[in-house]
Amino acid sequence: MSAGERLPGTPEPMHLWVGYGGVRIAGDTWGDPSGRLVVLQHGGGQTRHSWKGAGQTLGRSGYYAVAFDARGHGDSDWAGEDGYGANMMVEDLRCVVEALGAEKPVLVGASMGGGTSLVTVGEGHMEASALVMVDMAPKIEPEGQAKIQAFMDQRPDGFDSLQEVAEAIANYQPHRKRPRNLDGLAKNVRRGRNGKYVWHWDPARRRGGAPNAGYRARLARAADNLRVPVLLVRGGLSDVLSEEGARSFLKQCPHAEYVNVTNAAHMVAGDRNDIFADSVIEFLMRVAPAMV
Repeated sequence: MSAGERLPGTPEPMHLWVGYGGVRIAGDTWGDPSGRLVVLQHGGGQTRHSWKGAGQTLGRSGYYAVAFDARGHGDSDWAGEDGYGANMMVEDLRCVVEALGAEKPVLVGASMGGGTSLVTVGEGHMEASALVMVDMAPKIEPEGQAKIQAFMDQRPDGFDSLQEVAEAIANYQPHRKRPRNLDGLAKNVRRGRNGKYVWHWDPARRRGGAPNAGYRARLARAADNLRVPVLLVRGGLSDVLSEEGARSFLKQCPHAEYVNVTNAAHMVAGDRNDIFADSVIEFLMRVAPAMV
């Protein structure tokens, strides 16, 4: 099951893999498959498309980059009320990496995807060559998290036009320039049964509420166990990961490197993909070169 009819112009996924419990996972890849695998996991409410620029840059640098839609997002299957736990997300990641036949990939995760990556590495579910966390750490700001939830929960019955969708996004991300051409919004919405434009994600995922204190504690325990090279990237304008939250993580994981991307908010890769990609590639070239 999915949100509804895909709009014309929505990019078709390059790949479909079978994730945990038979959920189909849609993804795209860039670069030479013989290069080191870099897995790019998006945040809640995003899709694999948020990584396109970074994936292409990584591919040109010799890496084999893959970005996939998390279950309940984009072109991946919906999983139902009880199908969105952290353990299931970890298993989906494992399924994709196994399907690609890779060993010790680099895990790059933003927000929700960063949490999945941290749990996967810190709890020993997968051996990775490096970990990059984007605007995610065990300690985040409740106000910023609530703002994300409010954005995702708005207009459950849908929007009457793409212009209304654009206005909702602009209100959430006022620092970004509003696009003149609305065609790019097609990948973010679907045509619902009522004829309106609805978000691509499964609303059942939202009914479970925000990750609770137990999940934050789980992330903290995982951070204590990190032994691989780690890069933490924070958006300088982020209201989700504060400078204090970033420093708290760096105290937990003293060997981690840190980049603060000026003029970027929570969606760092989308706001300043040029700086983001350059910072990540510079880090990876040192700790996990493209050719295995």
